Amino acid sequence: MPTPRRPVPQRQSQAVYRRRRLVAAALLVLVLGVLGVGGWTLARGLGHASATRAAVDPGPLATVAPSLSASPSAPAATPTAAQTTAPAAAPTASPTVSPTPTCDPAKIAVAASTDKQVYAPTENPVLTLKVTNQNPIPCPVNVGTSQMEYLIVSGADRIYDSKDCQDGAEDLVKTIAPGATETANLPWSRTRSTEGCKAITVKPLPGTYVLTASLGSLQSPKAVFTLQ
Repeated sequence: MPTPRRPVPQRQSQAVYRRRRLVAAALLVLVLGVLGVGGWTLARGLGHASATRAAVDPGPLATVAPSLSASPSAPAATPTAAQTTAPAAAPTASPTVSPTPTCDPAKIAVAASTDKQVYAPTENPVLTLKVTNQNPIPCPVNVGTSQMEYLIVSGADRIYDSKDCQDGAEDLVKTIAPGATETANLPWSRTRSTEGCKAITVKPLPGTYVLTASLGSLQSPKAVFTLQ
């Protein structure tokens, strides 16, 4: 059997080849155009994203808060009532506790007096001793006969002393209020006295006499009177 012959391809014309080349070139231009537009779009998108990120993130310097002291032209802050420091209160003095007052013996005053300044020959003087508390508080004072003494002199002559013939001297403590006075009276019969209460018949002569009264260690000023 004879071998079948392969069909011989027909030679294309030049016009067909040109058309094919034009179509391929057009397709290439189209692909390149599509790729160019896509790349431009991607680059634009990346640039816009970078700009947005830069606007949102100002960088390390933008995160540092400016200091008031770094700006020399910044105006001085006006102090408000809350900022103004109130002046410190002056320290108050601690209350001083006054000491409890006590009775001062030097403020127990003793005075002497007589009921008259001049006595007729038949009149007997009444001798008076006054005790006054000059302390600001009440004070107990012994005003008994054991503390009292009446002394009468005329010049250097000792005329009478109530202790010479005193019998049964006693203590008598009284509380005397501030400014108050206790009084003791002793009638004098115009007689002399001596220590030990010896009898004396001589009478005091008319003249000037001085009375001094004492209460313990306290002594009164002198009181002068006259006997006729």
